[in-house]
Amino acid sequence: MQVSTKWLQDYIKIDCTAEELADKFTMAGVPVENVIHADEGLDKVVTGKIEKLESHPDSDHLQVCQMNVGTNELLQIVTGAPNVKQGQIVPVALVGAHLPNGQKISKGKLRGVASNGMLCSADELKLDLENLPEEQKTGIYILPEDTPIGVPAKEVLGLDDVVLEFELTANRGDCFSVFGLIHEASILTNQIPTLPTIIVNEDDKNDAKDLIKIQIDAPDLCSRFSARVLKNVKLGPSPDWMQQRLAGAGIRAINNVVDVTNFVMVEIGQPMHAYDYDEITGHILNARRAVEGEQLHTLDDSNRLAKGGELVIADAEKAAGLAGVMGGFETEITEKTKTVVLEAASFNSASIRRTSRAVGLHSEASGRFERGVDECKTILALDRAAQFLQDMGACTVCKGIVDVYPNPKAEVTIEFTPEQINSRLGTNIEAETIIDILTKLGFEFVSKKLPTLSVKVPSWRGDVTLMEDISEEIARIYGFDNIPSTLPIGETTQGHQSDMQNFVDKIKSVLVSLGMNEELSFSFTNPTMFDKLNVPADSQLRQAIPIMNPLTDEYPLVRTTLLSSLMENVLRNYSRKNEDVRLFEVAPVFYPKALPITEQPTEVLKLAGLIMGRREPKGWAQNVNEVDFYDAKGIVETLFNVIAIDRYTVEAGEHFALHPGKTAVFKKGRDVLATVGEVHPAVANAFGIPKKMYMFEADVATLLKYTAKNFKYEQLPKYPAITRDLAVLVDKDIAAGDVEKTIAQNGGGFFKDVTLFDVYTGDRIAADKKSLAFNIKFQSTNRTLTDEEADDAFTKILAAVKKQFNAELRS
Repeated sequence: MQVSTKWLQDYIKIDCTAEELADKFTMAGVPVENVIHADEGLDKVVTGKIEKLESHPDSDHLQVCQMNVGTNELLQIVTGAPNVKQGQIVPVALVGAHLPNGQKISKGKLRGVASNGMLCSADELKLDLENLPEEQKTGIYILPEDTPIGVPAKEVLGLDDVVLEFELTANRGDCFSVFGLIHEASILTNQIPTLPTIIVNEDDKNDAKDLIKIQIDAPDLCSRFSARVLKNVKLGPSPDWMQQRLAGAGIRAINNVVDVTNFVMVEIGQPMHAYDYDEITGHILNARRAVEGEQLHTLDDSNRLAKGGELVIADAEKAAGLAGVMGGFETEITEKTKTVVLEAASFNSASIRRTSRAVGLHSEASGRFERGVDECKTILALDRAAQFLQDMGACTVCKGIVDVYPNPKAEVTIEFTPEQINSRLGTNIEAETIIDILTKLGFEFVSKKLPTLSVKVPSWRGDVTLMEDISEEIARIYGFDNIPSTLPIGETTQGHQSDMQNFVDKIKSVLVSLGMNEELSFSFTNPTMFDKLNVPADSQLRQAIPIMNPLTDEYPLVRTTLLSSLMENVLRNYSRKNEDVRLFEVAPVFYPKALPITEQPTEVLKLAGLIMGRREPKGWAQNVNEVDFYDAKGIVETLFNVIAIDRYTVEAGEHFALHPGKTAVFKKGRDVLATVGEVHPAVANAFGIPKKMYMFEADVATLLKYTAKNFKYEQLPKYPAITRDLAVLVDKDIAAGDVEKTIAQNGGGFFKDVTLFDVYTGDRIAADKKSLAFNIKFQSTNRTLTDEEADDAFTKILAAVKKQFNAELRS
């Protein structure tokens, strides 16, 4: 939002400088980002008349001008412009001028003839070329014949102005208008504003309700729709003063009808639109939802297909415009327009925001609707626009206004006490001061009887609904500098990370120490990922939450697995010739309780990692072996060792994205700690990666549950251990982990540890058998064990293994 100080001064006296006014606005919570002086570079540019024009004695294309710039002597200037003539009045840059385009003017000679200045073109003065006639866009800028001579050019060009550029917060939609800023300025400058008197002479015999029908089929998206009808419309340029005010607001002048609607939008804050009445089929305007696939032909001459659900203004046959965003091409105001329908409506801010983003269009109107407009001002805006056009002699005004307002806005009343305000602000402001501030801000007091005050909130302040909002209004007008600074009272505590945060940091540290790289990815995914990852059709993972406004159409879902992000990043590396990959990520996935979601989804923290390529970095002394299943398994085992998870089992398992014969699960009781295995060939092919990859996945909360938390230091054993080796033949499908569990359960009180050190299949062993060799360790903490004690424990172990697995002792 930007506005010129001249526009503000049309309604209120401002005695301070623009910079001082900007500071007042900013300190009152209406921040001014920039103060722009429109006359920058025009300090030494004046109007001058060409009294005499002669050809240069030594040039065919140069001319010598004798300029009257309001002084006693004529000023000689040499110019090469072909469009200058004697008697014309033009902008003259005097010696010492520093023009807006950066050019510095100094005395000089052109082909031996002295030149004491320069005649200026529109481009050199940085004028808006789009608003100029073609003949003024090039050559010297010619001023009107009645322009006074010797006056600053900035006054003649309407550039003696300062523009305030506001950086308003989304809740202050009322300040996206001149009237809203005048409300603020009147309090900050202690001046009484003089707002315009709006009177419309309905001088046309026709009645608006007989000419146009207004209808609202989507009352949840359009709360009010008002319209006026103007006849005998004469299209033409708007007055210079209006064009200058619009330019100060950053809006280009087009014609009187469009300029008036834009002017009223900036002045009152109510966006408007003008329709060519004769192009409205059926002479009906209906605020309804668009039908999916419906064609939308907007003012920028672009054709779009509606997704369905957007709010449109439609006639009897088609959509005549995207409500609150951009009007329709067919009903545009043209030279042929004779009858105009003016629209002023109030649309749902969230709907306009979604539509604007969906179609990639943002306008001055949509920006205001997104922040919320005062639906009580539609009639005022229509009257103001009609008044302007009538005063220009550009129309006659039909009788009446067609106003559809099914659910009038309810008044908001807030009760509070001065004690509540002072307690919240840490102040001691008198009740009379509070009443005075709120009255000046436009709040109407229902009751001033202390101790409780009751105020009616003005319609334009939709952001004020609570006592806390009232206290903020008091604070910003009373002055933040006037509120004493006090230290907060309370017990000081030291901030620290949660157990989960510390645990995640430890996991990351371990994996990085193992040569892996952490990836950071968005929590979004594409529905095609489920098929690529072989996710079963009935899996919960396919119940992903759709995003209403995705960053891109490529990622419309919230992810339910980290594997999609992991595989995408592996593919990104592989496609860039980086085939040695070690990636991991610790991040949340999201599971909805039901779709569509009606409550917060369940957020689960997951760990996933993947390795591919060489086991060691490329080098002359390094081997070229590639990673395999045991590298991935070893990473998980090392991680568990560091985070103090032990006494787990490793079993053959299954996972939708992993090779069915090369997958293992780490378990503790019935809980799965981690799954590790080779990426399924079908998954690798789906992603276009013709290399073997090994992946692991774990639930972080489950890992934290089983990590040891209370550690006790023990002295190193004084007494030696006794070891025994046990080699047994068992069926091929028996897991070594199951055998280890049986050994540990039957090892007795002196059992210390068991380690699998050999697995053998082949010669001299039946095809359906395998040999497992274990090293079993026995030890006592208070004496040296005897061989007999170790042998006795070993015998019990052997008997249990034979019974449990039908094993044979291998000699």
